[in-house]
Amino acid sequence: MDSFCFCIFNILIIIILLLSFHQSESQSTHLLDLMIRDYTFRNFKLNLNTGITQKIILPSNFSGIDIDTVKLRCGSLRRYGAKLGEFNIGSGVTVEPCPERVMLIRQNLGSNWSSIYSTGYNLTGENYQLVSPVLGLLAYNANPDGVATNPYEVNVVGTDQNPILIDFLSNKSSIDPSPKETMKKNSSVLCACFTRNGNTTFSQQVSPYVCKGIRQGHYALVMKTEAQKDDHDSEGGGVVTSSTEVNGTNGGGKLSRWKVAVGSVIGSGIGAILLGMLVVAMLVKVKKKAVREEMERRAYEEEALQVSMVGHVRAPTASGTRTLPRMADDRYKHTHLNK
Repeated sequence: MDSFCFCIFNILIIIILLLSFHQSESQSTHLLDLMIRDYTFRNFKLNLNTGITQKIILPSNFSGIDIDTVKLRCGSLRRYGAKLGEFNIGSGVTVEPCPERVMLIRQNLGSNWSSIYSTGYNLTGENYQLVSPVLGLLAYNANPDGVATNPYEVNVVGTDQNPILIDFLSNKSSIDPSPKETMKKNSSVLCACFTRNGNTTFSQQVSPYVCKGIRQGHYALVMKTEAQKDDHDSEGGGVVTSSTEVNGTNGGGKLSRWKVAVGSVIGSGIGAILLGMLVVAMLVKVKKKAVREEMERRAYEEEALQVSMVGHVRAPTASGTRTLPRMADDRYKHTHLNK
């Protein structure tokens, strides 16, 4: 019974993981972040002073990705902000949780590796294309005398008044050399923020080549394709603010939603059935345990009371160890003989 319950529990865990993988479109990007994090922590110079930027060289199979990292005091990061590559973190940001040291890792995925965001976040299906490499800024906990042995991601959150600015012009390699040198604010080029849950949010540039972010993550400059621009001009609409709104006007997006809905319903039904089987198995196990304890209790009482059959009735019997009674005449005779 224990092995059966364990098997059912494992099946439930597998189904939950499959559903999570099915509904998330950014699994490959998250795995890339973890790889960069682990390689950065392994190759960070422990004797490097706080606040000094270090460049990390990745293996040859990840060529084209440019990595910079810096270790900062959490309190200093909150009070004064920081600048790392194209990212300018304003003062007054919130760091949750706030360890003693914070490790910032800046990513420039280049033209080759940026395509996994275009594919994973379905920019082509939404009639958008990348016009810059994807830039990432991630924060992790760190120890004062080195990097953390068990790193976890730290949330760096800004506000509209104290945002995180991403200046794509600060690094010429961050701009596509295609003829976009005259990109200005409110042009067809937008800022794209790729969220961890698989969605994409779009916003206008705050100035040419500069985007504004509220938290750490991945950003890029994107441009509408001709089909999207024609639809935009004919409808006279404004800026699309999220990928769900784009999907709402795209047949492929509706089909994807339908598939996700059907998959979620089927998965939820299977999960409910297996969960019910697990509950039934646990109830059966509890009942059997109660019956076994009752049988043990009865066996103990029968052994203590020496139950025997009297006709058709079970009744306790006492052992014959009591002192036998003596007649009063015997005691009288014994007393007079002694005199």
